[in-house]
Amino acid sequence: MKKILNHLFENKTFSRTEAQKILTSIALGEFNTSQVAAFITAYGMRNITVAELQGFRDAMLDLCIKLDFSDYELVDLCGTGGDGKDTFNISTLASFVVAGAGYKVAKHGNYGVSSGCGSSNVMEYLGYTFTNDQDTLKRSLDSAGICFIHAPLFNPAMKTVAPIRKELGVKTFFNMLGPMVNPAQPKNQIVGVFSLELARLYAYLYQDTDKNYTILHAVDGFDEVSLTCDFKTFSKRGEALVSVADLGFSEIDEQAIKGGDTVESSAEIFINVIHGSGTDAQQNVVLCNAALAIQTIDSTKSFSDCFYEAEESLLSKNALGSFNKLTNRS
Repeated sequence: MKKILNHLFENKTFSRTEAQKILTSIALGEFNTSQVAAFITAYGMRNITVAELQGFRDAMLDLCIKLDFSDYELVDLCGTGGDGKDTFNISTLASFVVAGAGYKVAKHGNYGVSSGCGSSNVMEYLGYTFTNDQDTLKRSLDSAGICFIHAPLFNPAMKTVAPIRKELGVKTFFNMLGPMVNPAQPKNQIVGVFSLELARLYAYLYQDTDKNYTILHAVDGFDEVSLTCDFKTFSKRGEALVSVADLGFSEIDEQAIKGGDTVESSAEIFINVIHGSGTDAQQNVVLCNAALAIQTIDSTKSFSDCFYEAEESLLSKNALGSFNKLTNRS
């Protein structure tokens, strides 16, 4: 590790193969916690390259427990986190809305590190038991239209560095990797990222895949459609700047979508929204993200049509039905 750290301290970069080898070594426990913490911290002070991000992704996918969901047309709604905005669990709620609209969702999630409440935190609090059993996950897809993939159960690298990330308490390059290493490898993906630079890196990587994808970044820093400002999207159709007015809404204040600072407050908002009793701002933000995911699956549909599908899923309680079936609630 000393040689690796010196390499970083000299502002040198790693090749894709070198990056893959390093992360594999970390996952296999070949370095102590101080060394890994130093490595992670060094990456927090410099820009990651496309080759390094590719190599880290390759290592994670090579080591992860594989899932064969080839019989399903899947979508994942997953943000990098790390935007420091403490919103409630928007993408998780949007996932249930998409499932309630009749699509199959493989939601990839983890505990919050740089935020108060990640998707795994709120799902666990609300009674969901994580599993990496493929048959169980398939039954969830069949009955609820959604399965929840808790990252640490599938990737040894996540498990190895989890305590270190928690102690550091800041976003790291592992935030960047999360959406790319869903072991279900869904064909359709909407990815929210915390910086425009990372959005462009993702766009470069995803354009060489056969995925239908939308990478998005709100210009004031949110890793999702926040309705507080314009947002950038990157997809097979190219790059676009979308205004809140383009979606048919007026801009809202950031405070209207706060609530992710604790698990308890996140869970309370989650339950309110999934029951259709959230505030207009909360529900509209969830529905806009769900609509964008539906449009990612079928780009021939207008945003308005996709929003209508999402709204119908929420108001008809189909989204709630998906949640209840997944968590075995009556």
